[in-house]
Parts: sequence; structure tokens; C-alpha cells
Amino acid sequence: MAVQSRIPTSISPEAQAILKAVHERPSVPTPAASDTEGWALVEALTASTDPAVMEMMAMATVGAPLSDIHVDSVDRTINGAKFTVATPESWTPDDPRVVMNMHGGGFTFGGGATARRSTQLMAANLGLQTWGMDYRQLPHHPFPAGLDDCMAVYRELLEDHDPRNIVVMGGSGGANLALALTLRARDEGLPVPAGLGLATPPTDFTFQGDSWYTNAEGTTPDDFTNMLESYKGEYPADHPYISPLFGEYDDTFPPTIITSGTRDMLLSDAVRLHRKLVNAGVTTELHVWEAGPHGHFGGVAPEDRELLQQIRTFLLAHLK
Repeated sequence: MAVQSRIPTSISPEAQAILKAVHERPSVPTPAASDTEGWALVEALTASTDPAVMEMMAMATVGAPLSDIHVDSVDRTINGAKFTVATPESWTPDDPRVVMNMHGGGFTFGGGATARRSTQLMAANLGLQTWGMDYRQLPHHPFPAGLDDCMAVYRELLEDHDPRNIVVMGGSGGANLALALTLRARDEGLPVPAGLGLATPPTDFTFQGDSWYTNAEGTTPDDFTNMLESYKGEYPADHPYISPLFGEYDDTFPPTIITSGTRDMLLSDAVRLHRKLVNAGVTTELHVWEAGPHGHFGGVAPEDRELLQQIRTFLLAHLK
């Protein structure tokens, strides 16, 4: 039996079940840009209104467990950029702290009603008002459309929030956008947020990281080639807003917490970013979870709740 096919007993039963499902699930690469039939199927899944599908995708794209905490939500649009403001019942109007969150999904999945639901889950789990992005995605909106949307909403957030009360978060592709947003905000002369939370972030789309190959359990860079080609458009893969590992960092960059797992094919992307931030003098922590695959355990395991609380504790410590 191959080492990577072993399901460890050192993690929760729920996490074990997720790993088993990951092993049994066939790899489904993103369609090529010219594959209109393939993209039609992707878009149909993304637009699904089936409650069970939406709930599963909402949990998976942000890694947030279900919660019975009541959350009010309002959909908003700023300069064409869509987002949801979700307010948990524990929030009070005199609390100025706010989270801006970008859902994951390979720049392809997790938008629309799913983005609304995932924002509600994040607000419930974090106990803070959360602005969750419903940014434009593939196949019709390559880079920088999604990042432009995030920038428009971040600018709106700065209109009536002290940046020292703002934290930015994201998972997977959303973590890439969160990091790119912070780099671009700094480059454009905007105040940066008080803290940054990055869960299993892709930071290098030139695929130089070692774990792309050592942790490739049915997933290799080849499976992401179509997505990357569609996403980057006319820009190079090492553009710092596409591959933020190649951005410039110094000690003015906000405190950053990075999470990954020992089975995440993007573990090296997290490790290399962490090392770059350490060398630049940035306050940063890296948390690597036992047996965690990319995206962690989809919001269904106790480890997911613990991970979110770890990020919350770090970020709250750096808010005003």
C-alpha cells in the first residue's frame, strides 16, 4: 500500500472520511478555454440551486462548519462588484471590527447564492460582521476582473472603517485574491488591513513548489494548467498579483497567518510564502495540520472549526 493512500487514525473520524472520499474521487481537470461543452457543465454546477449542493459548496469553499447562530445578510453592489454583508446575532453596532472574506473555488466555483451562504457561515463562525465577495469568475472573467471587484469593495470598506479595524481572509483561490488585494492596495497607496488570514493559499502558479509533486494524490500541476491559462489571460504566470510569492514584502506588510496541511499539494506555496515574510520582517505564523489536504476538510470536521478559531484568535490580536 502506498504511504499516501493510508488513512491516519491521528485525525477525527470526520476528517478520515473526507480523506477516504478524496482518494476515491477521480481527478477532474478544469476544461480547456475552447471546451464550451465542458464549461457549460461547470457553469451549470456553479449555478445550482439545489440546497444540498449549495450547502456543501458553501462549506467547502470557505472551510466553515455549519452553525445554528442566526445571521442577517444583505446583498450589495459597488461599481458592479457584488458582495454580501453578513451580521451575526452576537454583533453590536458599536463593534467597528469587520472581516472581508474571499471564497475559494479555483476562480471558478462558489459564486452567486453559494457565496452568500458561505459569507453567512463565516460570520457565524467568526462572530464578526463579514463582507463576503461574490467576485467575477471563469470562464468569462479572467484576471484581473475578480481582483478588480475585490479592490472596489475594499475601497468601499475604507470609506467608513478604520483600516486598523479591518482584517482580510481567504481560502484557496480566495487566499490568492486576499494576498493579491493587500499587495495591490499597498502599491496603489491605500492603507493595508490590520491582518491577513490565508488558508491553503496558492502563491506560485509557475508550479515550482516541491509539494506539487510530493503531495500529488491524484492532483498534479497538469490538472490546473487549463484553469491557469484561462485565469491569467495575457499576463505572465509570475505576475505578483497572480503569483503573490513574487511580490515585494517589507515590515510594513500586515501580520499574516497562513494555514496548510501535510497532504496539501500547495504546502510548499504556504511554506515558501511564510519564509519570505519572515525574512522581510513581517509578523507571521504558519500552521500545518496533520493529514490536511488542500482546502482542509471541507468544513465538516472538528479540525475545520479549530482552524477557523486559530485564524480568528490571530487576527483579533492585531485589530485595533
